[in-house]
Amino acid sequence: EYTQWEMFKNIQYNFVIVYFGKGLEFIGGLLFLLGYKMKWASLITAINMLAIMLIVGHGKFWYEDQHPFLFVLIALIYFFNGAGIWSIDSIK
Repeated sequence: EYTQWEMFKNIQYNFVIVYFGKGLEFIGGLLFLLGYKMKWASLITAINMLAIMLIVGHGKFWYEDQHPFLFVLIALIYFFNGAGIWSIDSIK
């Protein structure tokens, strides 16, 4: 369980932080899947992944399998370009 990781062990209410982050990942992923509110979905995902990269990954963003940085870049692409024609946002 994530709450047993060394960085979360000494924090009071560590389960709130962990499950809040997991909830944001789920919500952002669901919004991405549907193509709904892509500006918000990409912001949620980018901020969450930045927190993971900086806190859990100790600021390493280019080596040791740091995939959250890649997800930040992908979220920024969707933030600026939108979801495309196969999304709920494109329905008029």
